[in-house]
Order: sequence, then C-alpha cells, then structure tokens
Amino acid sequence: MTLTALAGARVVLADRVVEDQALILDGTHILGLAAPNALPEGCRVEPLGGGYLLPGFIDTQVNGGGDVLFNDSPTVEGIRAIAQAHRRYGTTGLLPTLISDYPEVVEAAIVAGEAALEADVPGVLGLHIEGPHLNAAKKGIHDQTRFARVDAEVLARLSAPTRGRRVVTLAPELAPEGTVRALTEAGVLVCAGHSLADYDQTRAALAEGLAGFTHLFNAMTQFLSRDPGMVGGALEDRAGHFGLIADGFHVHPASMRVALSARGEDGIMLVTDAMPPVGGTLGHFTLMGQEIGVEGGKCTGPDGTLAGSALTMAQALRNAMDMIGCDMVTASRMASGNPARFLRLDHETGAIAPGLRADLVHLGEDRLVRSTWIAGSREDHPE
Repeated sequence: MTLTALAGARVVLADRVVEDQALILDGTHILGLAAPNALPEGCRVEPLGGGYLLPGFIDTQVNGGGDVLFNDSPTVEGIRAIAQAHRRYGTTGLLPTLISDYPEVVEAAIVAGEAALEADVPGVLGLHIEGPHLNAAKKGIHDQTRFARVDAEVLARLSAPTRGRRVVTLAPELAPEGTVRALTEAGVLVCAGHSLADYDQTRAALAEGLAGFTHLFNAMTQFLSRDPGMVGGALEDRAGHFGLIADGFHVHPASMRVALSARGEDGIMLVTDAMPPVGGTLGHFTLMGQEIGVEGGKCTGPDGTLAGSALTMAQALRNAMDMIGCDMVTASRMASGNPARFLRLDHETGAIAPGLRADLVHLGEDRLVRSTWIAGSREDHPE
C-alpha cells in the first residue's frame, strides 16, 4: 500500500505542536512523523498549505444535524445524514444521541445504531441514550410525559450487547440502588444528568461506577457553600469526565474557566448537544411537538428554554481557546483525546500517534475546517 504524507501544516500532538514535519499515513492508520526532505521512498505527498493538523473531533452528544433529528429518524439513513453533516465541521467520531422518548423509539434507535455500526457508517462510534429516566424537575426541553422509571425491562434494553460504545444519561436519585453498577458491568457508560441528586447521591453513583456527567452545570444541582451538589461532585471526581457545551449560552465563560481550574483539563469533553440546524438549511425545527427557533446560533423553545444548540465542534474548539483561554493543544485534548478516553477508545483514536486510526482534521490559519480524514479517507469541505 502506498504511504501518504500530509505536509505543510503544523501537527498538534497530545503535548505540543510540531512544525516542519509531515504526518505519514499507512492506509487507514498513522505511521508517524518525518521531515519533508526525509520521506519514505515512494511516499505520496498531499500538501496542506499551512494551518494545523489535529486529531479529528469526537462528540459524545449529537441530537441531530443536516436538518435531521435522531428522534424523528432513528434509522441508519438518519444516522448517516447526521454524521455527514457534522463531518463538515471536523467531527470524525460521534454518538448519535436520542432525547427522552417512548420505549419503542429507544428500541428503534438501538437497532439503528447497531445497524450503522455494522454498515461502518463513517464516524459512528456508538449511541447515547439521554433519558427518558430523568427528573422532571430538571427536564429542560425534554418532554416529561415520556419519562419512565428504570425497571428490569429497561435494564435489559439498555444492557443489550453492542458493537460500539453506549452511553446512558439518567438521574441517579430516581434509579433503584445498583442500577449504575448493573449497567456499568454490562459495558454501558453511565452519565448523570437532568437530575436533582445531591452531593451524597452523586458520590454514591460514582461509587457504583458512574462514568461521567452530561453537560456540566446544566440541568443539575449546583455548587453551594454548604451543599456542593452534583456540580461539586463532578468537579471533585478525578476518574470520570463531564461534557461542556462551550457555546457561550449554556455556560458562562467564567464558569467554564472555574471548571477547568477545579477539575483540570483531563476531565473536560467539549460537546455540542447539536440539533438539526448544524449543517442544515432550516432556521427552525420541531422537537416533541414544540417549535424550536434558532437565532444567532441559539436554539430555544417557545418559553425561552434552551433546546440543545447549533454549535459545531470546530466552533467549540475555537470557543475553548477564545472564551476559556486554552491553547490549541489543550483545546484539542478536550475535543478529541478526552472523549476518546471517556469512551475507552484512546487505543484506537483521539490523538495523532503511531498505530492510531487516521481520524484527522485540517484547520486553516483562521481555524476553520478545510479537510477531514476518517480512517485515512479524506474529504475536503471548507467551513
């Protein structure tokens, strides 16, 4: 197989930015770095013309894209359309995310997710089921008429074997004792969210194997002086990860900076919580019978409740740099390396290192997306 050299861009590694080096691909995987004047014999050169070459972004919370809402299209075709829409913005790995819905829709989503993995739909890493096992007091835009308690049937459905990674978001205070442990032992990554769990309940869920927290700060108990809440438990925990919707609407930049200082960069995953407008053409969409408007990149329901986002991972990376103050190496880890570790996929993807899959994104000097590679397959799609 002919080797390929991606040359002319600075290469963003997990700990530094490398200049004057080409990245060598051996088909679907990364071989290593080489000086442009010392490339392997017969290597085909693809000039990038400046900018930055980063590991492709991994988004663990993607409700929709390309004018498609996963709940409305829990099919392989729906998943493919969503993944393709987000690829334009540097996302080379994602979890299609189902918002709280009826059991038959959850089942359809699981079946579609498995079929998409079997069909090797580019970028699909698994499935995120966000609800319906949530607390109505922290429902956000979710439809509480679809909420349900965790029972044996639910456990069996969520624990069904998967080819990829499965994330389940639930309110731990409403789940029977042992639920988090049972799901974790079945290979599910359980996250807490849309919850009134206090600090002690959060710690109890962590002791059962809770892997992380869905959109930190949003729809959970907050950090107070004598009541640390779920936010306090998340920031104190050193084993798990939390998603951060860095769009400037969901979380104030100062709160994001505090979270970074408190937890450290290793625990933060940039997520979009994206809705159909990402990569689409419509300025509005319908969610569970509610008309959702999109203005200035902000998605809101009729009463002003935030309804996911129109954020892209490329913009989230830029916001991490501009709003939080991260350098590109740190922002890249939050957009790629950390979610790969959370998903237990860091041995396959999430960084630029020999032996890992060639999932990459090329940003121009303006930090806008120029090209992406998924398993070495390139697409050019300037943002």
